[in-house]
Amino acid sequence: MPTAPSRPCPSCHEAMQVHVLPAVYNGAVEIDFCFACHGIWFDHLENLKLAPEAIATLFKEMHRHRDDARMPLAGRLSCPQCRGRLTQGFDIVRSGRYITHRCEHRHGRFSSFASFMIEKGFVRQLTRPEIADIASKVGVIHCSSCGAPVDLRKEDACSHCRSALSLLDPQAVEQALQNYAKAATRPAPRSVDVADALVVMARARSRVQRESPGAALPGVMGTVLTVDLISAGLGLLSGLWED
Repeated sequence: MPTAPSRPCPSCHEAMQVHVLPAVYNGAVEIDFCFACHGIWFDHLENLKLAPEAIATLFKEMHRHRDDARMPLAGRLSCPQCRGRLTQGFDIVRSGRYITHRCEHRHGRFSSFASFMIEKGFVRQLTRPEIADIASKVGVIHCSSCGAPVDLRKEDACSHCRSALSLLDPQAVEQALQNYAKAATRPAPRSVDVADALVVMARARSRVQRESPGAALPGVMGTVLTVDLISAGLGLLSGLWED
């Protein structure tokens, strides 16, 4: 559960929120969240010490804050312990390629929510037919790894970081939660047409923006709908965990 604010966020430098979670072998780990930046700070190797139920709890926290305003990451990220510059790199797992920001002095790493979900298997890579379907209905998405825009009418991978395109969807989440949390089996989430669901969400944002011209909402660029697949996937799961 959350405790008092702690160390500064590597990006915005505001105090992060600490969550004490169970670790493997009956220990505990303190994980630092910055919900404004949609990021998590892990001390050295903490991401590997999380017990299965802790991973499920982290995912649910990200889901709970899915609609929070998101600040773009700063050009220079700093270690909250030594204030040294974090070095950007990439890791690869079965579910995709994701960006990491590590302290050169091995104090820890900063992960975006999207990177953490790729690392822990809450996403799956899009198939070519799905890419073509989304391209015909949406056009542009944001890379879940680096955030760069990807025009699906011209590209089938991120031209900036070369990551494969990944989607967080109910089936991938259900599988990951069962694997990690060992929870009782829930009814499988209903299947969704990914492209149609994304279009509905993006058009809803567009309608709100027309009705409130001063509102700055993600998802609309001129006449082309733009979608963040990770954030959209969290939206598709909005009925699963409501307290």
